[in-house]
Amino acid sequence: MTKINKLLIANRGEIALRVMRSCKELGIKTVAVYSEADRNSPHVKYADEAVLLGPPPSNQSYLLGDKIIEYCKSMNVDAVHPGYGFLSENAEFAEAVKNAGIIFIGPEPEAIRLMGDKLQAKDTVKDYNIPMIPGTDKAITNIEKAKELSLNIGYPILIKAAAGGGGKGMRVVEKPEDFEEQMKTAVNEAVSAFGNGAVFIEKYFTAPRHIEIQIMADNFGNTVYLFERECSVQRRHQKVIEEAPSAVLTSELRKKMGETAVNVAKSCNYTGAGTVEFLYNDGEFYFLEMNTRLQVEHPVTELITGIDLVKEQIRVAEGKKLSFSQDELKINGHAVEVRIYAEDPANNFLPDIGKLEEYKKPEGPGVRVDDGFEEDMNIPIYYDPMIAKLITFGKNRTEALERMIRAVDDYKVTGIQTTLPFGKFVMQNEAFRKGEYCTGFVNNFFKPEYLKEEASEDENIIAAIIAAKVFEEEQNKKSVLHNHSSVKSAWKQNRM
Repeated sequence: MTKINKLLIANRGEIALRVMRSCKELGIKTVAVYSEADRNSPHVKYADEAVLLGPPPSNQSYLLGDKIIEYCKSMNVDAVHPGYGFLSENAEFAEAVKNAGIIFIGPEPEAIRLMGDKLQAKDTVKDYNIPMIPGTDKAITNIEKAKELSLNIGYPILIKAAAGGGGKGMRVVEKPEDFEEQMKTAVNEAVSAFGNGAVFIEKYFTAPRHIEIQIMADNFGNTVYLFERECSVQRRHQKVIEEAPSAVLTSELRKKMGETAVNVAKSCNYTGAGTVEFLYNDGEFYFLEMNTRLQVEHPVTELITGIDLVKEQIRVAEGKKLSFSQDELKINGHAVEVRIYAEDPANNFLPDIGKLEEYKKPEGPGVRVDDGFEEDMNIPIYYDPMIAKLITFGKNRTEALERMIRAVDDYKVTGIQTTLPFGKFVMQNEAFRKGEYCTGFVNNFFKPEYLKEEASEDENIIAAIIAAKVFEEEQNKKSVLHNHSSVKSAWKQNRM
């Protein structure tokens, strides 16, 4: 068992701050790394120590694994927490950290390798009776055979990059005559994004739900699931809103999916925090992939279970047993998260980089904000456009949604457009409130003009208030003039 006294967070922004806060409660000193663009960021100020990595681009700063390890050595750092993104699922980095005699807060490098390639992940879990989406279990090498397989699977089909993520290298094919063109596009995207052009085919479900299971495992053979998160509201195959628990799962299905996720973890000897993702369609669920790190949406799980996942990651990394068992885990209440991106949802979610002229966070019961920015800061163009996560908790789903609506209204951001109005739109949408939605929510229920219409209504209300104020002031002026005239008349009368 090893005590961690100093920890370096190989990340930036809100996740770096999130990890630091748990470290502070554990009495662990923290080291921040930063690029020139993040010199004045809150995570740099909050850490006990901070070191500059380099210029703003990621490949000159946050992706410099060797430089990060050198800092760890010179600063007597005991452990590295990778957060998510950047080097978090880089097996070579994890291995280099371990070889340097430093603790990597995450799974073994081999587990990262096995789960990092979707085809390899499928092969790894095949002996554990894990339900799979109908499709190929190997990379496509022969276009004609792939066409034939696609006909057998049944259109529409999905072409996916084996090393993919974030919606890159994915193409939906509706009919056979589009197959070759979409295949070339998917391969080119995969090569560009991941340096790996391997792609495979899966059946494309037109209205599935995206449900993931949080797992945690120690080095003593204990693996548990901390229930599910529903992540079906997405744009460009990337999540925007998550909630826990799902509005659709029964307790029996939840248990079955949880136990399946545990088996996926066991198939690769997993340790630490991880997430197993599934597609849910017509009462059946299918394995998608495993994310070998902490997820962006982990706060909703923390709120319904009362477990600090970062602290638990650190405990496992120190060689301790999990602090809880499966039987001790219970779902308490409901939580929902809105990712606040620097994007304009009224303009097809295009990035909207600029300065945070006004930035005031909501407060009150059941509201949590994980962010990494302050007022007057600029949003860098070099990184993911997410500036914060707004999470609300309630005794039930309705209360959590109503709190989210209130929190969105209380969140004041000017200078840039954000996804906050979209978050409010979703919370008020009838299908979402009923829990009757899928990954096609944006296409099925949202149009940019809905937000413009709402903005127009708000502008009309503001205009009416201003007009009323102006009218009131004019009336006050007339009243003052009238009173002045009366006083003047009375003064004249008194003079007579």
